[in-house]
This record gives sequence, structure tokens and C-alpha cells, in this order.
Amino acid sequence: MGSDNLFHKRKAKATDRLERRKAKRFPYERVLIVCEGEKTEPNYFSELINFYKLNSANVAIDGTCGSTPKSVFERAVHLAQKEEQKGDAFDRVYCVFDKDNHESYNETVIKILTGKSHKTFYAAVSIPCFEYWLLLHFQYTTKPYHTKENSSVGNQVLKELKTLLPTYTKGNNDIFASLYPQLEFAKVNARRALKYAKNNHTDNPSTYIHELVDYLQNLK
Repeated sequence: MGSDNLFHKRKAKATDRLERRKAKRFPYERVLIVCEGEKTEPNYFSELINFYKLNSANVAIDGTCGSTPKSVFERAVHLAQKEEQKGDAFDRVYCVFDKDNHESYNETVIKILTGKSHKTFYAAVSIPCFEYWLLLHFQYTTKPYHTKENSSVGNQVLKELKTLLPTYTKGNNDIFASLYPQLEFAKVNARRALKYAKNNHTDNPSTYIHELVDYLQNLK
């Protein structure tokens, strides 16, 4: 009898903790954003969330998963399953990573699009890298990027971005705020570039970051 009472007390306490956590949330979808980068992408989306006054209990950001598409996806699956087991599952899970020269890129995208969680998971990818999305805040371009000598394909985009935004460095904590005035212009450019890429059977360059941004803007 005593052990039964102890069990029910523990169960009641656990349920109470769960309800308190849920009570902190606002009545809109719960979202997880797992990023390849430790600073650049997490900082960008943290800024965006603060700017639009989204509840941090509704939108979680993680940038502790390593630097490959595979590690991003595996981290996202782990965190999503953990919350689902708690009875507080995410409504959407976004995996933010670059194609760059990652060997696991294609395999990971396929897993996200066709896996058992494909209705919940989204691939917010950039080709070749996240800086292409930032570049679209200044201009529309569909010029493909390639590795040159000892300079990676990502560095090619970074070099071009810095000609337009000389103060930019990876890990900036004010990049969203500084580019916000051109945000809608960037979204138009991203949609246009993605359509061009699909029509020409390529993905270099393209990005899906605008879809995640648009979703977050309308989350409330």
C-alpha cells in the first residue's frame, strides 16, 4: 500500500511539472531549430525570435551538434524524441545546414524528406552555404559557386558577401538586425533563385532559409 501511494505521488508530481512547462507556452506551434553552426545560424534565429517576440518556450534553438548534415539530423532526432517521450512533442523540427562539400548532404536530405518523421521534419538548407541567404539581402544572383585552388566554395560566397557587408564575420550577434530592412527583398530573391534552380535542374546556388523565416514570422 505504501509503495502504491509513493508511486502515485511521484506520477502526480511528474504530471504537475509537465503541466507547468506547457503552461509557459503560448497557444501556437512548438518548434525546434537545430543548426550546423555553433554561432552564426543560432545567433541569427535567436535575434529573429526576439525581434518578433516569439516565446522561447515555443521555439527552441540548438547549435551543439557538430558541423555535418548527418550530425544535425541525428541531434534533431534525439531532441525531438526526448520531448516526445516527455509528452510535449515539437510540431515542427527544422534542420539548418549547408551543402558545401559535405559528403552526408544528399543522404541526410533524403532521410528528412522520406523518413518516418517527414511530416514533422524540414530541411532548411543552403547551397553552398548560409551566407548565400545573407547575400540575397543585397542582390539577386544565380551565379554558381565552386571551389578555387585552396579556397572552399563557402569562402567564395563569404568573400562576395564581405564586399557588400565589410563588417560581417561568422558568429555576428547582430546580423539579423542589421539586415532586417532588406529582409523582404531577400525573401523575394530566394524564392526567385529557387525557382530558377529547379527549372534548370540544379541547386547551386539556392536556399530554403526564407521558408523557415516566413514560417516564424507568421507563427503567432
